[in-house]
Amino acid sequence: MKKLSLFTTVLLLLSFTTKTPVATLTDSERKYATDLLLQTEAGVINAAAGLSEAQLNFKPAPDKWSVADCIKHIAVTEAGLWQMTNGTIQAPANPEKRSEVKATDEQVVNMIEDRSHKVKTATQLEPQNTPYKSMEEAMMSFIKDRSKLISYVKTTDVDLRNHVGALPVGSFDSYQMILFIAAHSNRHMQQMEEVKADPNFPKN
Repeated sequence: MKKLSLFTTVLLLLSFTTKTPVATLTDSERKYATDLLLQTEAGVINAAAGLSEAQLNFKPAPDKWSVADCIKHIAVTEAGLWQMTNGTIQAPANPEKRSEVKATDEQVVNMIEDRSHKVKTATQLEPQNTPYKSMEEAMMSFIKDRSKLISYVKTTDVDLRNHVGALPVGSFDSYQMILFIAAHSNRHMQQMEEVKADPNFPKN
């Protein structure tokens, strides 16, 4: 009986010591990212809702973007940022690079959403260079990709904090890159509202 008890104890100890715990998102992290993705998606959709063709395509100046242009840029950037982020997630974890992540989650969101700091977008991400033939096509792509991303955030058990990637503006863990994606769409939703507030914006 003692031998059996000792054997059982050893098995239990081994079961606890040989399994490496998986670090997943906390409930608060998962909720924060999900809420941000949902809110910013709704912001983009609502900013374009009910606009006529003239309103969608109105540009405050020849070198400025229209509402339709903003949506095309949001959609193509959403896909590109996730492709890059997913590549970092699929690569081996690199916790040694955690020290290169300097910004907090809130700082990442605030930095991207802040339109007082202008950034020149990459040529391939400019509206005229996207693959979308219409605003509607771009919006559908955006909604489809955002739905997949929200589902991923709700269900993933990947240790996103220890998959770190580098951008020209700094290093971010993969969780922060998801926040980056959400904030980017909000940045350009603000731009859409600026276009609509122009005094020459068509009445209908």
